Order: sequence, then structure tokens, then C-alpha cells
Amino acid sequence: MTYEQILEELKTKKYRPIYFLMGEEPYFIDQVSNYIEKNVLTDSEKSFNQTVVYGNDIDIGNLSNTARRYPMMAEHQVVIVKEAQNLKNIDDLIYYAEHPLTSTILVVNYKYKKLDKRKKLHAALVKNGIVFESNKLYESQVPDWITSYLKSRGFSIQPAAAMMLTEYLGSDLGKIVNELEKLIIAMPAGDKSVTSVHIEKNIGISKDYNTFELHNALVAKDVLKANRIVNHFDRNPKNNPLLLTLSSLYYFFSKILHYHGLKDRSRQNAAAALKINPYFVPEYQKAAQIYSQQQVMQVISYLREYDLKSKGIGNLSATDGDLLKELVYRIIHINNR
Repeated sequence: MTYEQILEELKTKKYRPIYFLMGEEPYFIDQVSNYIEKNVLTDSEKSFNQTVVYGNDIDIGNLSNTARRYPMMAEHQVVIVKEAQNLKNIDDLIYYAEHPLTSTILVVNYKYKKLDKRKKLHAALVKNGIVFESNKLYESQVPDWITSYLKSRGFSIQPAAAMMLTEYLGSDLGKIVNELEKLIIAMPAGDKSVTSVHIEKNIGISKDYNTFELHNALVAKDVLKANRIVNHFDRNPKNNPLLLTLSSLYYFFSKILHYHGLKDRSRQNAAAALKINPYFVPEYQKAAQIYSQQQVMQVISYLREYDLKSKGIGNLSATDGDLLKELVYRIIHINNR
């Protein structure tokens, strides 16, 4: 089941004996676990029937004994194991998983790890409960996820603004949600459309000086704008680390290279192939007109070179700001080389 399907089922009060929540993305695991913790039992029922334990503090034997207790004056008892990735001998959970108590809701938060699907424990959990694998989103998926999240809260966001947030916050969904919730609180009454201006004012990302705008400056061959952005990054290295900028540029030029290789460059096909919002296809189309396939390959070579220099390889004294200025100059003037 997907994360959304699990939550929908929980909201209808259909409960499973075991929820084994595993994987690299903690946000979805926390959402399911927190919903069960807050909503399955009433406040009066929780005193006797809700137990929260931690993987470092309990063994499988004691956990199984706790799960086998019957609820007191309630239909269910809830047992939540946080940091379950620290449980020793997790395979021994099979003795409970094969015959779980239907009045118990056992929630196992097995973060940053995955069960071996070939083992009997996995089969028993699938048969008698739910195994949910929480995968990290690819960065290309994050802007659409931000759009969907805000839509669920009654807001819309401009595609460029969603991309701005992604460039700045990366793919850490917990961090993204915290910033979005702050933004929602700060939005003017009656204003339901999030723009780059709102983001600059409330989150602190400059709408003019960010990697997204640097991409635009490089495509436009706008030397003045590119230098202004680079100088801003140099003055604010904490918020604009060179490695993050190099990663963003590599992502951008890799997609331009991919676009060059497409036979069908229609908007929808290009969006699907590049895994981007169709809104951004004209940007890549324009970039491919400015930078030939050979030039894009040369830019990617530059990016690898400056990644090594940023780590001290082949670089004795240049600062991160110096390296970025030199790199941007070489990219913009690549036609003349």
C-alpha cells in the first residue's frame, strides 16, 4: 500500500495488527506512526493501552510479550517501536508476526533500513499486516511534491517558486514541510498563491540570487547578472555552498545533454523524459539552442574539474568564490573558446 492509502484506511478506522514501516525517507514513516499514536485511541484509553518504546531499550522477547497483552476497557492497544532499526535480532519478530494479536496494533518504525524480502519475517508481515517501504524522492520529484502538499493545505505555488525551494532545501521532506508550514502561517490573509516574493520574504531565499536564476543567466549569457549572483554567493557562503551550486549546475546541464539526445522533443514527451514539470521545457529548449551538445559535454567536464578543485585537488590557494567566478566565466564564454 502507498502512504496515502494507508492514511486513508486509518481514517476509516480499519486497522491492521502490524505496521512495519521501513526505508530511507523518515517523513512518511513519521506521518503514519504519528497518526496512529494520536488518533486510534482516545485520551482516556491511552493511559492503559498505548505503549511507546525505543529499539535500544527493548528486546524482541519483551516486545512480543507487550504486544500479546489484551487491551483494558478499549477495543485495541497500540504498541509503537521508535528507532526500531536498533532492535537486535529483528528476525525473531517472526514468532509474533506469524500469529499477531488482532486487538493489538503494533507499529514498527524501522528507519534507514529495509528488511530482506527473501526472509520469512517479510512474508509473515505481508500476510498479517502492512509492510510499507518509504523511499526518498528524487530531486526531480520534489517540486511536484511541494505543489501537491500545498494543494492539500489549500494553497497553490508557481512552478518557478517550487523549483526555488527545491534548489535551496534539497529533498529532505521533513525540512521542506517545516518551511512550508512557516510560509503558510506567514501568508497574507486571503492570499492562497505562493510566489517567489513570499519565499524570499519568509524563508530567506533570495528571488534574484539563487541557483535557479544562475541557470537563467548562463542560458541568457547575461554576464552582469551572472556576476552579481556569483558575488552574492561569495558573500554568503553559508547559504550558498560551492558544492551545492556545482551539484545544481551539473543537474541542469545533464538535463540539457539529455534534451539534445531526444528524438521527440514535444513538450509532454520532453517533460516525461527529463522528469520535469512541462512548465520548464521551454527553458531547456532555449538552453539547447545556446549550448550545443559538444559544448554541454565540455561544461560538464568543467564541473567535474571544479568539483575536484573545490576539494583541494589541483588547487593550492583559490577560494570557493574564486573558483565559481572562474567557472562561470568559462561557461559563458565557451562559444569563444
